Amino acid sequence: MRQIINKLKNKILSGQTIDQADVDLLAQCEGMTELYDAAEEITRTLCPRTFDSCSIVNARSGHCSENCKWCAQSGHYKTGCDTYDLINEEECMAEARHNHAKGVHRFSLVASGRAVRGEALKSVCSLLKRVKDEVGISTCASLGLLNHDELQQLWNSGVRRYHCNLETAPSYFDKLCTTHTIDDKINTINEARSIGFEVCSGGIIGMGETAAQRYELAMKLREVHPHSIPINILCPIPGTPLADSIPLTDDEVLTTIAIFRFIHPTVQLRFAGGRSKLSRNTQLRALRIGMNGGITGDLLTTAGSSIDADRDLTTEAGYEF
Repeated sequence: MRQIINKLKNKILSGQTIDQADVDLLAQCEGMTELYDAAEEITRTLCPRTFDSCSIVNARSGHCSENCKWCAQSGHYKTGCDTYDLINEEECMAEARHNHAKGVHRFSLVASGRAVRGEALKSVCSLLKRVKDEVGISTCASLGLLNHDELQQLWNSGVRRYHCNLETAPSYFDKLCTTHTIDDKINTINEARSIGFEVCSGGIIGMGETAAQRYELAMKLREVHPHSIPINILCPIPGTPLADSIPLTDDEVLTTIAIFRFIHPTVQLRFAGGRSKLSRNTQLRALRIGMNGGITGDLLTTAGSSIDADRDLTTEAGYEF
Protein backbone atom coordinates (compact mmCIF):
# COMPACT_ATOMS: atom_id res chain seq x y z
CA MET A 1 0.00 0.00 0.00
CA ARG A 2 2.92 2.34 0.64
CA GLN A 3 3.96 2.08 -3.01
CA ILE A 4 0.39 2.83 -4.12
CA ILE A 5 0.19 5.88 -1.82
CA ASN A 6 3.50 7.23 -3.12
CA LYS A 7 2.51 6.58 -6.73
CA LEU A 8 -0.76 8.48 -6.32
CA LYS A 9 0.92 11.28 -4.38
CA ASN A 10 3.45 11.73 -7.20
CA LYS A 11 0.61 11.66 -9.71
CA ILE A 12 -0.99 14.61 -7.89
CA LEU A 13 2.29 16.50 -7.51
CA SER A 14 2.92 16.16 -11.25
CA GLY A 15 -0.34 18.00 -11.96
CA GLN A 16 -2.60 15.04 -12.74
CA THR A 17 -5.90 14.15 -11.08
CA ILE A 18 -6.86 10.84 -9.56
CA ASP A 19 -9.85 8.82 -10.74
CA GLN A 20 -12.39 6.60 -8.98
CA ALA A 21 -10.14 3.53 -9.18
CA ASP A 22 -7.38 5.49 -7.44
CA VAL A 23 -9.82 6.62 -4.74
CA ASP A 24 -10.86 3.01 -4.17
CA LEU A 25 -7.22 2.11 -3.56
CA LEU A 26 -6.71 5.00 -1.13
CA ALA A 27 -9.84 3.97 0.77
CA GLN A 28 -8.02 0.77 1.75
CA CYS A 29 -5.38 2.82 3.59
CA GLU A 30 -7.53 4.06 6.49
CA GLY A 31 -5.42 5.09 9.47
CA MET A 32 -2.08 4.63 7.73
CA THR A 33 0.59 7.14 8.69
CA GLU A 34 1.90 6.99 5.13
CA LEU A 35 -1.45 8.25 3.83
CA TYR A 36 -1.43 11.15 6.26
CA ASP A 37 2.18 12.02 5.44
CA ALA A 38 1.47 11.97 1.70
CA ALA A 39 -1.56 14.24 2.09
CA GLU A 40 0.54 16.61 4.19
CA GLU A 41 3.18 16.77 1.45
CA ILE A 42 0.49 17.58 -1.14
CA THR A 43 -0.88 20.32 1.12
CA ARG A 44 2.54 21.84 1.78
CA THR A 45 3.52 21.74 -1.87
CA LEU A 46 0.33 22.88 -3.59
CA CYS A 47 -1.56 25.03 -1.07
CA PRO A 48 -0.82 28.50 0.33
CA ARG A 49 0.56 28.60 3.86
CA THR A 50 -2.00 31.26 4.82
CA PHE A 51 -4.91 29.89 6.84
CA ASP A 52 -8.23 31.18 5.44
CA SER A 53 -10.43 32.12 8.40
CA CYS A 54 -14.12 32.99 8.37
CA SER A 55 -16.83 33.73 10.91
CA ILE A 56 -20.52 33.02 10.47
CA VAL A 57 -23.60 34.65 11.95
CA ASN A 58 -27.04 33.08 11.97
CA ALA A 59 -29.12 35.75 10.25
CA ARG A 60 -32.42 33.88 10.55
CA SER A 61 -33.01 30.95 12.88
CA GLY A 62 -35.48 28.08 13.11
CA HIS A 63 -38.87 27.27 11.55
CA CYS A 64 -37.19 25.77 8.46
CA SER A 65 -39.53 24.00 6.03
CA GLU A 66 -36.89 21.44 5.03
CA ASN A 67 -36.64 18.03 6.74
CA CYS A 68 -32.85 17.58 6.87
CA LYS A 69 -32.37 14.93 9.55
CA TRP A 70 -29.21 16.48 10.99
CA CYS A 71 -30.50 20.00 11.52
CA ALA A 72 -31.61 21.68 14.75
CA GLN A 73 -33.44 24.37 12.79
CA SER A 74 -35.82 22.10 10.90
CA GLY A 75 -39.46 22.77 11.73
CA HIS A 76 -40.10 19.02 11.44
CA TYR A 77 -38.35 18.28 14.75
CA LYS A 78 -38.57 19.55 18.32
CA THR A 79 -35.05 20.64 19.20
CA GLY A 80 -35.63 23.77 21.29
CA CYS A 81 -33.39 25.89 19.07
CA ASP A 82 -33.59 29.68 19.16
CA THR A 83 -35.97 31.14 16.59
CA TYR A 84 -36.04 34.63 15.11
CA ASP A 85 -36.88 36.19 11.75
CA LEU A 86 -33.85 38.40 11.22
CA ILE A 87 -30.83 39.25 13.33
CA ASN A 88 -30.63 42.66 14.96
CA GLU A 89 -28.63 44.86 12.59
CA GLU A 90 -26.45 46.53 15.22
CA GLU A 91 -25.65 43.18 16.86
CA CYS A 92 -24.55 41.86 13.47
CA MET A 93 -22.40 44.94 12.82
CA ALA A 94 -20.77 44.57 16.23
CA GLU A 95 -19.87 40.94 15.49
CA ALA A 96 -18.46 41.89 12.09
CA ARG A 97 -16.29 44.64 13.61
CA HIS A 98 -15.13 42.36 16.42
CA ASN A 99 -14.06 39.56 14.07
CA HIS A 100 -12.39 41.95 11.64
CA ALA A 101 -10.40 43.52 14.47
CA LYS A 102 -9.22 40.04 15.47
CA GLY A 103 -7.89 39.39 11.97
CA VAL A 104 -10.64 37.12 10.63
CA HIS A 105 -10.66 37.20 6.82
CA ARG A 106 -14.31 36.55 5.92
CA PHE A 107 -17.73 37.27 7.43
CA SER A 108 -20.78 35.28 6.35
CA LEU A 109 -24.50 35.52 7.01
CA VAL A 110 -26.27 32.15 7.15
CA ALA A 111 -30.06 31.83 7.22
CA SER A 112 -32.48 28.99 7.90
CA GLY A 113 -35.14 28.06 5.37
CA ARG A 114 -35.31 26.75 1.83
CA ALA A 115 -34.44 30.22 0.53
CA VAL A 116 -34.32 33.84 1.71
CA ARG A 117 -36.58 35.79 -0.61
CA GLY A 118 -38.48 39.05 -1.06
CA GLU A 119 -38.16 41.71 1.62
CA ALA A 120 -36.05 39.41 3.81
CA LEU A 121 -33.47 39.10 1.02
CA LYS A 122 -33.45 42.87 0.52
CA SER A 123 -32.78 43.34 4.24
CA VAL A 124 -29.95 40.78 4.24
CA CYS A 125 -28.39 42.36 1.14
CA SER A 126 -28.57 45.80 2.74
CA LEU A 127 -26.91 44.48 5.89
CA LEU A 128 -24.13 42.74 3.97
CA LYS A 129 -23.46 45.90 1.96
CA ARG A 130 -23.18 47.87 5.18
CA VAL A 131 -20.75 45.29 6.62
CA LYS A 132 -18.55 45.46 3.53
CA ASP A 133 -18.64 49.27 3.26
CA GLU A 134 -18.23 50.13 6.95
CA VAL A 135 -16.10 47.24 8.25
CA GLY A 136 -14.09 46.29 5.18
CA ILE A 137 -14.19 42.54 5.77
CA SER A 138 -14.85 40.15 2.85
CA THR A 139 -18.49 39.06 2.86
CA CYS A 140 -20.07 35.69 2.07
CA ALA A 141 -23.60 34.33 2.30
CA SER A 142 -25.51 31.08 2.70
CA LEU A 143 -29.17 31.84 1.99
CA GLY A 144 -30.50 28.63 0.50
CA LEU A 145 -31.71 27.73 -2.97
CA LEU A 146 -31.68 31.15 -4.63
CA ASN A 147 -32.41 31.75 -8.31
CA HIS A 148 -30.35 33.85 -10.72
CA ASP A 149 -32.10 37.17 -10.03
CA GLU A 150 -31.86 36.68 -6.25
CA LEU A 151 -28.19 35.81 -6.47
CA GLN A 152 -27.65 38.92 -8.61
CA GLN A 153 -29.10 41.03 -5.78
CA LEU A 154 -26.57 39.46 -3.45
CA TRP A 155 -23.72 40.13 -5.89
CA ASN A 156 -24.81 43.76 -6.18
CA SER A 157 -24.47 44.09 -2.39
CA GLY A 158 -20.76 43.26 -2.65
CA VAL A 159 -20.83 39.57 -1.71
CA ARG A 160 -18.33 37.54 -3.71
CA ARG A 161 -18.56 34.02 -2.26
CA TYR A 162 -21.72 31.91 -2.01
CA HIS A 163 -22.07 28.86 0.21
CA CYS A 164 -24.31 25.89 -0.57
CA ASN A 165 -23.28 22.48 0.81
CA LEU A 166 -24.03 19.31 -1.10
CA GLU A 167 -24.06 17.76 2.41
CA THR A 168 -23.56 14.07 1.55
CA ALA A 169 -23.15 11.58 -1.29
CA PRO A 170 -25.80 11.54 -4.03
CA SER A 171 -26.48 7.89 -3.21
CA TYR A 172 -27.28 8.78 0.41
CA PHE A 173 -28.90 12.20 0.22
CA ASP A 174 -32.52 11.07 0.01
CA LYS A 175 -32.05 9.00 3.17
CA LEU A 176 -31.43 12.28 5.02
CA CYS A 177 -33.61 14.82 3.21
CA THR A 178 -36.62 14.54 0.91
CA THR A 179 -37.77 18.18 0.62
CA HIS A 180 -35.03 19.11 -1.84
CA THR A 181 -32.30 17.32 -3.82
CA ILE A 182 -28.62 17.58 -4.58
CA ASP A 183 -29.61 18.67 -8.09
CA ASP A 184 -31.48 21.63 -6.57
CA LYS A 185 -28.28 22.60 -4.80
CA ILE A 186 -26.14 22.17 -7.90
CA ASN A 187 -28.55 24.35 -9.90
CA THR A 188 -28.10 27.17 -7.36
CA ILE A 189 -24.32 26.71 -7.36
CA ASN A 190 -24.20 26.83 -11.17
CA GLU A 191 -26.28 30.03 -11.19
CA ALA A 192 -23.97 31.56 -8.59
CA ARG A 193 -20.89 30.69 -10.62
CA SER A 194 -22.44 32.08 -13.80
CA ILE A 195 -22.69 35.48 -12.09
CA GLY A 196 -19.09 35.35 -10.88
CA PHE A 197 -19.33 34.10 -7.30
CA GLU A 198 -16.66 31.91 -5.78
CA VAL A 199 -18.30 28.74 -4.46
CA CYS A 200 -18.06 27.29 -0.97
CA SER A 201 -19.55 23.79 -0.88
CA GLY A 202 -18.88 20.73 1.24
CA GLY A 203 -20.78 18.50 3.59
CA ILE A 204 -21.16 16.68 6.88
CA ILE A 205 -19.51 13.38 7.76
CA GLY A 206 -20.69 10.95 10.41
CA MET A 207 -24.37 10.88 9.44
CA GLY A 208 -24.50 7.12 8.94
CA GLU A 209 -22.92 7.14 5.49
CA THR A 210 -20.25 4.61 4.52
CA ALA A 211 -16.62 5.60 4.01
CA ALA A 212 -17.15 5.03 0.28
CA GLN A 213 -20.00 7.53 0.33
CA ARG A 214 -17.74 10.16 1.92
CA TYR A 215 -15.42 9.83 -1.05
CA GLU A 216 -18.41 9.78 -3.41
CA LEU A 217 -19.26 13.21 -2.00
CA ALA A 218 -15.68 14.36 -2.59
CA MET A 219 -15.80 13.22 -6.21
CA LYS A 220 -19.20 14.86 -6.74
CA LEU A 221 -17.81 18.12 -5.39
CA ARG A 222 -15.26 18.16 -8.21
CA GLU A 223 -18.19 18.79 -10.57
CA VAL A 224 -19.08 22.09 -8.86
CA HIS A 225 -15.48 23.41 -8.71
CA PRO A 226 -15.55 24.81 -5.16
CA HIS A 227 -12.98 27.31 -3.95
CA SER A 228 -13.63 26.12 -0.40
CA ILE A 229 -14.89 22.79 0.96
CA PRO A 230 -16.24 22.93 4.53
CA ILE A 231 -15.94 19.54 6.23
CA ASN A 232 -18.36 19.30 9.15
CA ILE A 233 -18.33 16.47 11.68
CA LEU A 234 -21.86 15.69 12.81
CA CYS A 235 -22.85 17.08 16.20
CA PRO A 236 -25.93 14.95 17.02
CA ILE A 237 -28.80 17.24 18.04
CA PRO A 238 -31.36 15.97 20.57
CA GLY A 239 -34.76 15.86 18.91
CA THR A 240 -33.44 15.12 15.41
CA PRO A 241 -33.50 11.65 13.81
CA LEU A 242 -29.67 11.55 14.03
CA ALA A 243 -29.56 12.27 17.76
CA ASP A 244 -28.12 8.83 18.59
CA SER A 245 -25.53 8.67 15.80
CA ILE A 246 -22.29 6.91 16.67
CA PRO A 247 -19.35 9.31 16.39
CA LEU A 248 -16.57 8.72 13.89
CA THR A 249 -13.17 7.66 15.17
CA ASP A 250 -10.20 10.00 14.85
CA ASP A 251 -8.75 7.82 12.10
CA GLU A 252 -12.03 7.91 10.15
CA VAL A 253 -11.96 11.71 10.31
CA LEU A 254 -8.27 12.01 9.42
CA THR A 255 -8.53 9.49 6.58
CA THR A 256 -11.48 11.41 5.15
CA ILE A 257 -9.48 14.66 5.23
CA ALA A 258 -6.45 12.99 3.63
CA ILE A 259 -8.46 11.51 0.76
CA PHE A 260 -10.34 14.78 0.24
CA ARG A 261 -6.91 16.40 -0.14
CA PHE A 262 -5.89 13.84 -2.76
CA ILE A 263 -9.12 14.49 -4.67
CA HIS A 264 -8.94 18.30 -4.23
CA PRO A 265 -5.19 19.04 -4.07
CA THR A 266 -5.38 22.85 -4.33
CA VAL A 267 -8.80 23.64 -2.79
CA GLN A 268 -9.29 25.15 0.68
CA LEU A 269 -10.45 22.39 3.00
CA ARG A 270 -12.27 24.19 5.79
CA PHE A 271 -12.67 23.02 9.38
CA ALA A 272 -16.34 23.63 10.20
CA GLY A 273 -18.85 22.26 12.69
CA GLY A 274 -17.91 19.49 15.09
CA ARG A 275 -14.16 19.99 15.27
CA SER A 276 -14.40 20.73 18.99
CA LYS A 277 -15.16 17.01 19.38
CA LEU A 278 -11.57 16.28 18.35
CA SER A 279 -8.57 16.49 20.68
CA ARG A 280 -6.10 19.30 20.12
CA ASN A 281 -3.53 16.82 18.79
CA THR A 282 -6.04 15.40 16.29
CA GLN A 283 -6.98 18.90 15.15
CA LEU A 284 -3.30 19.71 14.71
CA ARG A 285 -2.81 16.55 12.65
CA ALA A 286 -5.86 17.42 10.54
CA LEU A 287 -4.47 20.88 9.81
CA ARG A 288 -1.17 19.43 8.66
CA ILE A 289 -2.87 16.78 6.55
CA GLY A 290 -5.05 19.22 4.67
CA MET A 291 -7.33 21.59 6.58
CA ASN A 292 -6.08 25.02 5.50
CA GLY A 293 -9.20 27.04 6.32
CA GLY A 294 -11.69 27.18 9.13
CA ILE A 295 -14.73 28.77 10.72
CA THR A 296 -13.74 30.65 13.83
CA GLY A 297 -14.97 33.51 15.98
CA ASP A 298 -15.52 34.86 19.47
CA LEU A 299 -19.31 34.88 19.47
CA LEU A 300 -20.74 37.71 21.52
CA THR A 301 -23.73 35.83 22.94
CA THR A 302 -22.78 32.15 22.82
CA ALA A 303 -19.57 30.20 23.31
CA GLY A 304 -17.65 29.57 20.12
CA SER A 305 -14.09 28.73 19.16
CA SER A 306 -11.58 31.31 20.32
CA ILE A 307 -9.85 33.25 17.57
CA ASP A 308 -6.71 33.48 19.69
CA ALA A 309 -6.71 29.71 20.32
CA ASP A 310 -7.23 29.06 16.61
CA ARG A 311 -4.37 31.41 15.77
CA ASP A 312 -2.07 29.50 18.13
CA LEU A 313 -3.15 26.13 16.73
CA THR A 314 -2.82 27.07 13.07
CA THR A 315 0.55 28.74 13.68
CA GLU A 316 1.79 25.56 15.33
CA ALA A 317 0.61 23.64 12.26
CA GLY A 318 2.75 25.89 10.05
CA TYR A 319 0.22 28.41 8.76
CA GLU A 320 0.02 32.19 8.88
CA PHE A 321 -3.39 33.05 10.38
